[in-house]
Amino acid sequence: MNAPRRTVWISGASSGIGRAVARACHQRGDRLILSARMLENLEAVRQEIGADDALLAPFDLASPDGIAALVAQTWEDAGGVNVVVHSGGISQRSRLIDTTPEVDRAMMEVNYFGTLAFTRALLPHMIAAGGGHFAVVTSLMGLFSAPMRSGYAGAKHAMHGWFEALRAEHHGDGIRVTMVSPGFVRTNISINALTADGTAQGTMDDATDNGITAEQCAAAILRGIDRNKALITPAKKEKLGYWLSRFAPGILRRMVRSAKVT
Repeated sequence: MNAPRRTVWISGASSGIGRAVARACHQRGDRLILSARMLENLEAVRQEIGADDALLAPFDLASPDGIAALVAQTWEDAGGVNVVVHSGGISQRSRLIDTTPEVDRAMMEVNYFGTLAFTRALLPHMIAAGGGHFAVVTSLMGLFSAPMRSGYAGAKHAMHGWFEALRAEHHGDGIRVTMVSPGFVRTNISINALTADGTAQGTMDDATDNGITAEQCAAAILRGIDRNKALITPAKKEKLGYWLSRFAPGILRRMVRSAKVT
């Protein structure tokens, strides 16, 4: 039995997990709204996956001014939105003692405040339409922490807190939330990750290179949405960290001190 056609709005759609989600959604017949910073990159994705009717709505999570107007216009153009996949973001690779405050702020602006602004703009439209579903790509670093990820983990933890409040406050409005906490995913996340002074690392982490594929992560996200899962953790063996954080946090703390995280 085929799933009903939905309108799915994906942030961070120009690369990595977002692009893989766009491809998977298109293959199952969903209509797409694609967002990222650069219009030309979104156009390339639209052509690559053959989604000729996809709407393109570029914006920058780091500077979400005007997002309410963009959301209102896009909602009207699309005739509504059923699912939002928040997959835009940026990571970090630096010891906290060396990291500038500007890098910490960048982690919060892109990963947290930008995503919140986008969600706030969408929420009234979804409530008026009778509901909707947010799938929020955070990280295992939103459930526990590890070296070289201080600002990133802080922002991802904050996302979990905020979206859990949204889940509780708006359950009666038909709003559903799936928190997506992947482990290592084979994307350019480590190449683009900010180092202590704010420059990009520019290299691929071994752990990231050995992670699950973006396509595997996208498939898990769609299953999680379909099954209305509260939390999913697409990952390889690093998923053990989540279970240890719940049932044996002392063991996890000892393990992460020497864990290979890059």
